Amino acid sequence: MKTKRIVITGGPGTGKSSVINALTERGFTCLEEISREVTLEAKKQGIDQLFLTEPLRFSEALLQGRLQQYHQAHNLSTDTVFFDRGIPDIVAYMDFAKLNYPEDFTKACHNHPYDAVFILKPWKAIYKTDNERYENFEDAMIIHKHLVNTYQSYNYQLIDVPFDTVEKRTDYILNIIHI
Repeated sequence: MKTKRIVITGGPGTGKSSVINALTERGFTCLEEISREVTLEAKKQGIDQLFLTEPLRFSEALLQGRLQQYHQAHNLSTDTVFFDRGIPDIVAYMDFAKLNYPEDFTKACHNHPYDAVFILKPWKAIYKTDNERYENFEDAMIIHKHLVNTYQSYNYQLIDVPFDTVEKRTDYILNIIHI
């Protein structure tokens, strides 16, 4: 049986990580966002914000990591895998930054489809910045638009997750995919 690949996406500070953590706590297989890992690794090399200083290098590292996660999902013994962001997120962020990227990025989006994509809207009440998140709330709103446009350009029907408690947002996602 084919493993369902489900993306949870949204701009920064939307509650994605909280939902992913809740899914993990309920026993679901979740593959975490890797951008923080890439950022922290760059900081060890003395680069404070790799996306800001070398956005293509940062995005290439994300692409490799997300492709690994995508293929890893095939080898897991579970019916459903949740991803904290998908491959198209990389293209959306590059578009947000008004940067060019190689055709490999768009090919990866076309060649690695997901079964469903849930999107969380920016939510001012829960928005916070931290050492790895440099965007302000207005940026988060613009990033959200880029995410919507990018996923729709790859023919995804995005499923909006309403504002609510983490538990109810998690329940909403599970009810939609019938788990």
